[in-house]
Amino acid sequence: MSKLRINSIASFIEKEDRVVDIGCDHAYLAILLIKKQICQSVIASDINENALNSAKKNIKKEHLEKKIPTILSDGLENINQNQIDTLVIAGMGTSTILHILEKIEKDKIKKIVLQSNNDLYCLRKKVKKMGYYLQNEKVIYEKGHYYVIGKYTKKKKRLKKCELYFGLYQKAYKDYYVYLQQEYKKINLKINYKHLKEKIMLLYKMRILKKYL
Repeated sequence: MSKLRINSIASFIEKEDRVVDIGCDHAYLAILLIKKQICQSVIASDINENALNSAKKNIKKEHLEKKIPTILSDGLENINQNQIDTLVIAGMGTSTILHILEKIEKDKIKKIVLQSNNDLYCLRKKVKKMGYYLQNEKVIYEKGHYYVIGKYTKKKKRLKKCELYFGLYQKAYKDYYVYLQQEYKKINLKINYKHLKEKIMLLYKMRILKKYL
């Protein structure tokens, strides 16, 4: 994961947070959080033993073995949720993220920071049903792709349907909405008219995006 994405995720973390990074990969986020004293504590976790070994090496290089515990775990399976209150899951698909969140202990986790690679509408909708509400989002662009990072908390917030589709509108990310509109137009031109529901939905999305622009 790039520094840009790591820094964007870190911007949603606060001093009092006790964090677990699920799918930590090289543990760059955990290292950043501890070195810059951004949060109270952080656990680096991954399902892949090779990835976790890489994380351990990077943590050791920074002499942070005593400050960043590492745990081999399938999502939250081996994580003691009494030790955390903030969950980070980045770089996975929505179905994988939602599968991990099935084991969340809601009375213990106050905040979730998510970056999914697909189906953001489904992610926002399902996480809202779980009782976590989208408070803020950041959109970054790198290597030809847009990445949307969202912060969810228990603070109730009503989301309009257009916000479930496209997130909380922010003028700073206008290029992202232009890109989405262009993509929907391309799909709309290719779609078979027999698929009327899909056609109607694409036109609806383009109308919403036009208002944003």
